[in-house]
Amino acid sequence: MNAIAIDGLSKRYGRQAALCDVSFALPEGALLALLGHNGAGKTTLMKLMLGLIRPTAGRVEVLGCEPAGAALSFRRKLGFLPENVAFHDEMTGRATLRFLARLKREDLGACDSLLERVGLAQAADRRVKTYSKGMRQRLGLAQALLGSPRILLLDEPTTGLDPVLRQEFFAILSELRQGGTTVVLSSHILTELEARTELVAIMRQGRLAAWGSLPELRKAASLPIRIRLLTPGAAQGVAERLGGLDIAHVNDNTVELVCPLEDKMTVLRHLAGLGGAVTDLDLQLPSLDDLYVHFGHHRQSAEVSP
Repeated sequence: MNAIAIDGLSKRYGRQAALCDVSFALPEGALLALLGHNGAGKTTLMKLMLGLIRPTAGRVEVLGCEPAGAALSFRRKLGFLPENVAFHDEMTGRATLRFLARLKREDLGACDSLLERVGLAQAADRRVKTYSKGMRQRLGLAQALLGSPRILLLDEPTTGLDPVLRQEFFAILSELRQGGTTVVLSSHILTELEARTELVAIMRQGRLAAWGSLPELRKAASLPIRIRLLTPGAAQGVAERLGGLDIAHVNDNTVELVCPLEDKMTVLRHLAGLGGAVTDLDLQLPSLDDLYVHFGHHRQSAEVSP
């Protein structure tokens, strides 16, 4: 079953097109990395999924419902963390979470365990105005997790978190996904998403520029791979033996070359014949950063007509 199904979705504000003819389907339990430049349409797409705004054209279904007209019972299945999370400064973390739990009609008894889960148990009775950016972000994550939502929409959720807290954050997401929760995560920190997401959607000027798994996007992009050879004291000799290959860089100890993805195995077999002249090899596939630049780079020419 698809958790989210979008077909021909468009959203206009007067003459301004914020979203144009977007279509995709997201299965239950998946993690979608939603990428794009500022103004690409990511936040508009999330608002449509949440039912905060209605589409100008097309259809959006979340858990089989049209979000904008859905009842409270549907909205309780959603969790949302906006990019700029805001709380009342004079309230404590515990009071804030309990207030939001009442609005969502969730069990207040779950608040303390959620604060523990996001690492705020010791600061639960401090006023929010004393919280750091990272602490406010963790409180935002706690409110998004109220009621064990089946859909989580997270906009720049790791902003302000140190590396340890980011690892703990993704551990929470992994646990939720094992229980069937579907996650849509928008972030500009692509390196931390690369090993954790099955699906990627790259937005560009309101349109869906690319969609699919990393292997699918690498194949579609046809970007070259980079191979770095460690060749202590023998780099020039090795480079001479690699005639016909595309050598990008040579210094005293390394040779770096590039080749089409489909030629990878042929080139590796050729390199195996170099013997002891090569002491190590590092192969780099096109990264998520590379794919984002290829598909999602913000170009000057308008792609969504007014």
